[in-house]
Amino acid sequence: MSTAATAGTLPALLRWPGYLAWAFLTLVALAVLTVRAGQWQQGLMLYAVACLASLLVLAWYAVAALLPRNGSRRGAIALRALPALPGALLLVSAMAARDVPPIHDITTDLADPPRFEAVREARGPEANSLELDPAVQAQQAQAYPDLDTLYSSAPYGETFARAEAIARDLGWEVLRSDENAGFIEAVDTTAIMAFKDDVVIRVRSDEDGSRVDLRSASRVGVSDLGANAARIRAFAERFGSGA
Repeated sequence: MSTAATAGTLPALLRWPGYLAWAFLTLVALAVLTVRAGQWQQGLMLYAVACLASLLVLAWYAVAALLPRNGSRRGAIALRALPALPGALLLVSAMAARDVPPIHDITTDLADPPRFEAVREARGPEANSLELDPAVQAQQAQAYPDLDTLYSSAPYGETFARAEAIARDLGWEVLRSDENAGFIEAVDTTAIMAFKDDVVIRVRSDEDGSRVDLRSASRVGVSDLGANAARIRAFAERFGSGA
């Protein structure tokens, strides 16, 4: 029997969740558009509901596919479950980062974090505060002990140019590049939700060459789900590899 014919014989309890899966997939897309339009709180709430519902549909079909009586229907069940897969995977991905602390301002220098200047106006009045919070710094120290100052044996000018080149290669929009002051400020836009996260890079001369510190801060939201730490690690990896 063909897959199409088998699908036509599916009982209602196996047909209707498939229609819901398409509806929830549409809601996921609508949620992303809502966040991108600036209504991030409403969009994230809709996003969470749609992804959770997609996961439930996928779980329903997974259980149904395991039942012996549905052995001949498994191909049709898989096709109906497919639209629920993106939302379910997005939710699982978010849940995987639930163990990170609910913070959104990360730096390689907790004692003297680089200061933002150029991005302050772009952040707007409703953005997260850039004032240093000792409680947040304590949480970072415990959660991300690997983030530390980067060192280079290269002279200051060469290190500054390399830091800016890496920022641009990572796709960050550079708003300020002041070699005399030793600061680079940039904006990184996240792939799905188009959240704007701000980055400042500070380059200083060192007796053995140069040292580089970064700070990455989200404009909105309480938890960044580890995104800012990952951004700094991506820069550090390229810096350490000589890219």
